[in-house]
Amino acid sequence: MAKRDREATRARLLEAARLRFARDGYDATSVRDVAADAGVDATLIFRYFGSKKALFDEVTADLPAGLAADGPPEELVARMVGAVVFQDWTGYGGEHPLVAMLRSSAHEDARLRIREEVCGTYVRALADLAEGEDAELRAELLSAWLVGIGILRSVVGTPALAGAATADLAPHIESVATALLGRPMRGTSEG
Repeated sequence: MAKRDREATRARLLEAARLRFARDGYDATSVRDVAADAGVDATLIFRYFGSKKALFDEVTADLPAGLAADGPPEELVARMVGAVVFQDWTGYGGEHPLVAMLRSSAHEDARLRIREEVCGTYVRALADLAEGEDAELRAELLSAWLVGIGILRSVVGTPALAGAATADLAPHIESVATALLGRPMRGTSEG
C-alpha cells in the first residue's frame, strides 16, 4: 500500500472514530464499527494505532492546551469560551472532544483523562487567577458552568444558548467570572 493510501486510510479511521466516540462513547464503540464506518478492515486499526484505547487517546487529544499562556490573564475566560463554547467541532459531530470523553466516563482511563485535562488545563489556570480564599473551589465552579454551557449548546441544543452569539453571552460570562475569580475578566475575545 502506498504511503498516500496509508495516510488517507489513517485519516478516514480517525474521522470515523471521532464521530463514533463522540456519539456513542468508548464502551459502546467497537473497532469493527469504526472500521466499517471508514470502509476498511478492522485489523488496520491495530496496525495504525495499536489498540482501541490508543485510537481514543488520539481522537480526543484536541482539547485546547496552553490557554493560560496564550494571552493576557484577564482574557483567559474569553479564550476558554472560544475553545469550549464557540469552537467549530464538526469533526466530532459538532461537539467538543470533551463530550466524547464525558460519554466515555464509565471507562476508568477516560474518567482519569477527563480529570487530568479539565483540572490540569482549565481549573488550574483559573485557580491561579482567582483572588482570595477557596480559589480552587471557585475555579471548579466556573469551569463546571462553562462546560455546562458548552454541553447545553452542542449536545442538548437548548434554544436560547444554541442561538446565542458570543456578544449575547459576553456580559453574563464576564459578570459570573469576575464574581467567582474576584478580579475583572473578559467574557469574549471580541472588542
